[in-house]
Amino acid sequence: MMKLCLTAVLLLSSALLSTPVSASERPDHYKGKPADTLQQAVANFSEYNEKLNALLKAELTPQAMADIHQLTYTIEVALEKIHTETGKLKDTLEELHVASEHMDMASAKRSGDAYINAAQTLVK
Repeated sequence: MMKLCLTAVLLLSSALLSTPVSASERPDHYKGKPADTLQQAVANFSEYNEKLNALLKAELTPQAMADIHQLTYTIEVALEKIHTETGKLKDTLEELHVASEHMDMASAKRSGDAYINAAQTLVK
């Protein structure tokens, strides 16, 4: 009887573990490193991608997989912030574009400076 119960538990556990889980259903094991600004997000993105690349170049052991799992939280936070900020950057560029069409020098200067400041965070 004990063997039958153990077998049933193992089969059920196996079925549950093999069921795909969407990102919204995954438990948050770790908190990613915060990215409150575009500059911080780009720095975290760069740093953690370097760490990820190093892990991927080595043998993928259970410890490496755990490390990769943890790193992805910070990369996801950084990508989310970069995505949000580049959306704003696109809007700022459009403001500059419209200002240049209308010869609105004050708006062009304001939008242009804001655009260049943010864009330089993305590329060096």
